[in-house]
Amino acid sequence: MYTRIYILRFPKAIVDQPIICQLVRQFDVEFNILKATILPQHEGVMILELRGHRENIKKGLAYLKGLDIKAESIATSIHRDDGKCFQCGACTGICPTGALALKRPEMAVIFDPEKCSGCGLCVTVCPVKAMEVSLAGISNISETVFEIH
Repeated sequence: MYTRIYILRFPKAIVDQPIICQLVRQFDVEFNILKATILPQHEGVMILELRGHRENIKKGLAYLKGLDIKAESIATSIHRDDGKCFQCGACTGICPTGALALKRPEMAVIFDPEKCSGCGLCVTVCPVKAMEVSLAGISNISETVFEIH
């Protein structure tokens, strides 16, 4: 399963269309809306997490581009604070890419950042908050991104 986060900018002429619904139906992807400001007669802005097969997401992004929607990838990276981690393994059961795994027989939690998709599921299950997500690749995501134009 491939997961990426995108910031989408919708032209005001199409904000009333069920675009995300069509994206899911036509390209078999899952979505999670992380933040959105979409109002009639204004440019729409949405931060959207897409999950699915890599090819389906590529096709979905091409569909959005065809509608004149700008989609910019927000790179995410996950970092582990080894000082906090006490090797409970809670994160290994939820990691969809195998970036977090148990090394046996030591029962040590191994983190391979190269396999990490940045989905952030490990962050939510870590009881000591040893896993942290950071966003990069876009110039300063702030509340001004969501101002009405």
